[in-house]
Amino acid sequence: MDCDNKDKNMEVCNCTYPGCPRKGICCECVAHHRKLNQLPACFFPAHIEKTYDRSYAAFIRAHSKGE
Repeated sequence: MDCDNKDKNMEVCNCTYPGCPRKGICCECVAHHRKLNQLPACFFPAHIEKTYDRSYAAFIRAHSKGE
């Protein structure tokens, strides 16, 4: 899919998953993670994102502890 905003999105995309075909294509990323009951990388602080735990529970832990 072509995305007119991909270059702009890449400036803030913090996904560290190597080879991710959805980097910078936010609508595809959100849809992909939603199917897996997850949140995309951009919802997590960098040190949590690197764990690749994109679960709702990880999101709550990260934000309730102020990590």
